Amino acid sequence: MNMQAIRIHAYGGPEVMQFEELPIPMPAPGEALIRVQTASVNFLDIQHRRGDLVQQAFYKKEGGLKYELPATIGSQCIGIVEALGSGDTPMKIGDRVICGGGGGTYATHVVAPANYLIPVPGELTLEQAAAGLVQGFMAYALTHEAYPIKPGDWCLVHAAAGGVGLFLVQMAKIRGGHVIAVVSTEEKANAAREAGADEIIISTQADFAKEARRITNGRGVNVVYDGVGKDTFEGSLDSLAPRGYLELFGQASGFVPPFDLMTLQEKGSLYINRFSLLYFRDSWQTYAEHFVQWVQEGQVSVKIDRIYPLADAALAHEAFEQRKISGRILLVP
Repeated sequence: MNMQAIRIHAYGGPEVMQFEELPIPMPAPGEALIRVQTASVNFLDIQHRRGDLVQQAFYKKEGGLKYELPATIGSQCIGIVEALGSGDTPMKIGDRVICGGGGGTYATHVVAPANYLIPVPGELTLEQAAAGLVQGFMAYALTHEAYPIKPGDWCLVHAAAGGVGLFLVQMAKIRGGHVIAVVSTEEKANAAREAGADEIIISTQADFAKEARRITNGRGVNVVYDGVGKDTFEGSLDSLAPRGYLELFGQASGFVPPFDLMTLQEKGSLYINRFSLLYFRDSWQTYAEHFVQWVQEGQVSVKIDRIYPLADAALAHEAFEQRKISGRILLVP
């Protein structure tokens, strides 16, 4: 039997993505075959398609993405366990699971280590799980553990209308923080307001660091959550109050170049954390219980911008890169 998949034979723009048929792989010992129900589009997928991460030693070391070409792209999906290799595993056939952190999820089937799969709470719909669980976990770890927001803290959230950004806004408000949302358009500003942002900065119209200081009466914010990277790094530091925290969790504009650590002293004894969700896995169960409760109580909403058929993955990538979206993009086989 065959499966369908989105493959790349060279790095480049969305046009390099091809819809192909391949034999369905069989799981080896310790692995599971997942029938994909929906795959999410992540910036990591864009970077993989473009070849941005080929030389990044961290990603090579973690062994997640496969860099040999041709390759099936995609880093995250929700699916049903269809077959198991030999050996003891925590999963059973028929379980609904999250498959993340690996590769090849833009497909009707994917093989993954069974121990890496995460069960999907039965209280969540397929769309809520696909669009929210993992991104919500990142926001939870950032706001509750990496820098635990205290009531009254001022927080600045970059790309606040994106998939992770909207969760950061909502969870910061749950913690009692005041949120300054940085967005690029008025349409995205509306999405951030709906999520609970107290103040909005449209980055194309104002200097976000100056505006953050104006809003906080010159002091600066307690924490900046920055998934943009290179283009916002200096401004993020300039937005912080003395002893403030920069939680850097992504590099949508590129990787931050090396800089002089004395800068942190000069700007107020600042802290920087290069966040990785890999080191917060032991918080998953607590988070999942909170997430279900928050969704049921209406404290957290999951915003899906659009859903594409798997065959139209190139259109999904175009929309993502052109920054036309607010919320999540999903692909459905």
